[in-house]
Amino acid sequence: MIYQRKDPSAQLSRFIECFWLMDSEGDADVVTQKIIPDGYPELIFHYGDPYKINISGEWVVQSSQLMAGQIRRFFYLKNTGVSGMIGVKLQPAALHILYDLDMSRLQGMVVDFMDFLPKMEMINPAKENFDQFCNRIEDQFLSRVNSTESSVEKVIKLMQEKHGILDVGELSTQVGYNKRTLERLFKKQVGLSPKLYSRIVRLSYIFECVKEEDYSWASIAYQAGFTDQSHLIKNFKEFTGEDPSKYRFDELDMANFFLSK
Repeated sequence: MIYQRKDPSAQLSRFIECFWLMDSEGDADVVTQKIIPDGYPELIFHYGDPYKINISGEWVVQSSQLMAGQIRRFFYLKNTGVSGMIGVKLQPAALHILYDLDMSRLQGMVVDFMDFLPKMEMINPAKENFDQFCNRIEDQFLSRVNSTESSVEKVIKLMQEKHGILDVGELSTQVGYNKRTLERLFKKQVGLSPKLYSRIVRLSYIFECVKEEDYSWASIAYQAGFTDQSHLIKNFKEFTGEDPSKYRFDELDMANFFLSK
């Protein structure tokens, strides 16, 4: 399996976290993979065989062009044949800013993006190489860019800089909103409450901490702002369904690819 990541141009980094490509190189073995929340919505374009998704206990065949909103817990994907897809990992508020989407409507959903983004030009990744595809996406976004950074974007930056270890009341004060107003704006522009989003940011930070040599769960709990190791384990299991000591952080799979920087 090939996993490839590409950074956006500097002028689009406000809206795009990265582009990614995944290709099974002709291997059609069916593999079930777990997807874990990482705090970023995505656009996904399949050029291989379809995938099936299981969010609520039932397997459903996906369309070839998808939009994934913010997810609160893990779900499963499996291929039906040869895998080939290109994804656009978006900054948390990008779809609201560029297309005025109410992201709370997409919470926990993976949908055909043409149902929500009819103004976006459909791109067939089978007819473009990876770089050409990324350039076409950037051209579409550039035509819609608003140069003014929103207060929610500022809050997201603070959360990411502090690895989610911030009080929501403190964040509200820094951007000049009361707590209730910030929560309303955050749900509309990101799709989750500030408190829940900050917990997902902390989950991502755990994956970063594990890369350090000679780590211990007690030290990671302290670094990630948990009161003790048991709270880290509870938080990790809520989002991944697994105890962190049993999770295979080194396995080459979609979850680890998406959560690794």
